[in-house]
Amino acid sequence: MPSVAKSDIVDCNIIIDPNKCTRCGRCVEVCSEDVFFGSVPGEVPTVTYPEECIYFNCCVYECPVPGAIRLRIPLPMSLLYKDEEQDQDIPE
Repeated sequence: MPSVAKSDIVDCNIIIDPNKCTRCGRCVEVCSEDVFFGSVPGEVPTVTYPEECIYFNCCVYECPVPGAIRLRIPLPMSLLYKDEEQDQDIPE
């Protein structure tokens, strides 16, 4: 789980680091659920509806600065991933 700095803006499970955020607004534009509704262009995005976040991670992937925005996905919503290659026997 990502650590949270004192300077981070934490709204529910959406963490925005204002020191890394370039205020480009890409996260606001790409969010399909309008979680950032009402954010002012040129400012750190405001998480208006954190309960609407469905954890697609679009905002994280679209952000040009790694670590500027992070999601803490609740355990019950996490998907388990199993690599099919691990199930195959490795030839000797």
